[in-house]
Amino acid sequence: MEEAAELADYLPLSFKTPKEQEYIEFLWDAFETNHTHGKYQFAFLAYHMLTMSFVYFNIWQIKQTTPKDFAMGLIGFGKDIEKSLLDVRASPFLVFER
Repeated sequence: MEEAAELADYLPLSFKTPKEQEYIEFLWDAFETNHTHGKYQFAFLAYHMLTMSFVYFNIWQIKQTTPKDFAMGLIGFGKDIEKSLLDVRASPFLVFER
């Protein structure tokens, strides 16, 4: 459980919207509750979603800071997917969860 808590060090300290904060808090609560009650398969699902949130936020940072590098990483995606990934402006959750 202590090792799992280290993931929090890699998630944002603040979020763009309250809904993003609530989502991350919900996932932590689901992880801790299920782990405490021995429901490890469900704890793993919540932890997986927390890990994917870390991935989404890191990809989002690349998109925001080096958009040309981000665009180069989209080579090989279909044109519709590429366009939707390049056009999103609001939140990493709105585009990467598709």
